[in-house]
Amino acid sequence: MKRVRDDGYEFDDDRTRVDRERVYGWVSELSYWSKGIPRGTFERAFAGSRPFGVYAPDGGQAAFARVTTDGATIGYLGDVFVDPAHRGKGLSKFLCNGIFAHPDLQGFRRWLLVTADAHGLYRQFGFEAPANPERMMERREPDPYGAGAR
Repeated sequence: MKRVRDDGYEFDDDRTRVDRERVYGWVSELSYWSKGIPRGTFERAFAGSRPFGVYAPDGGQAAFARVTTDGATIGYLGDVFVDPAHRGKGLSKFLCNGIFAHPDLQGFRRWLLVTADAHGLYRQFGFEAPANPERMMERREPDPYGAGAR
């Protein structure tokens, strides 16, 4: 599913188009949530999810996100990243609009995400703090990319 803005930026769900080397660099070096992620772990995450990209008018990767889903009831939005050179142009909204309008991602009873700094962005798409946080649990690994990671 492609969408093109008037300024030439393009949203695309074609997983073969994603510049995985560039995206890996973003999430492993520039993100706060996956700094140091091993390449193999990144590749397994990519393979097990629905990747989406925004591409600059020259065709280069400008933004990325992926959705982990069962395809019917739940979606987890993760690894949302806009290249620093392309920030301030509304690409995160363009990316999210494309994802949430995707025909294969409709009818879910719940969408989830974790963010440290983009609450305002995601509120625009209906996200809010959990209504019943006492029902939610998590299991966190203190050093997921440490010596035992593959």
